[in-house]
Amino acid sequence: HLRVHFKHCREIAHHISGMQVNRAMKFLDDVLAFKAVVPFVKYTGGVGRKAQAKQSKTPGSKGRWPVKATAVIRDMLTNAIANAETKGLDVDTLYVSHAQCNKAPAGRRRTYRAHGRIGKYASQPAHIEFILSEKKKGVDKAPEDEEAGEGATGKKITRKQAAKKRFVSIGE
Repeated sequence: HLRVHFKHCREIAHHISGMQVNRAMKFLDDVLAFKAVVPFVKYTGGVGRKAQAKQSKTPGSKGRWPVKATAVIRDMLTNAIANAETKGLDVDTLYVSHAQCNKAPAGRRRTYRAHGRIGKYASQPAHIEFILSEKKKGVDKAPEDEEAGEGATGKKITRKQAAKKRFVSIGE
């Protein structure tokens, strides 16, 4: 259970999911320095509009700078990069292939209200998980002069021609 707000963690994890690791680390450092804003997309109630939120390609212009959650996620990402390096993965090609945040059990306290009543005073901690993967290299296109394999000539054929090729003519 991480004692950081779930909603903040969710918005940060959602934003860095799919990012290159180096870019994600730079983004998190910029948030801590208030140079970049975390765009809030799902939990937007009461969140103010920010000019920096329009820089990211997300709907709306609402955002915040959740410092504590950003620091925790940055530390977790640093740890994940170190783990990947230990496993022998290339750090330059790593990207965040999966970033998920779930609600953890609430830390319950109480607050004292008017007329002798007691109200709940709960924290909203989070479970966070990341999976880092290496970017796979694409397959190079074959040169033009090389002989193509069976059926891979690059010419398109119609459905009728494909049907004719499937049937074997008997009695010729």
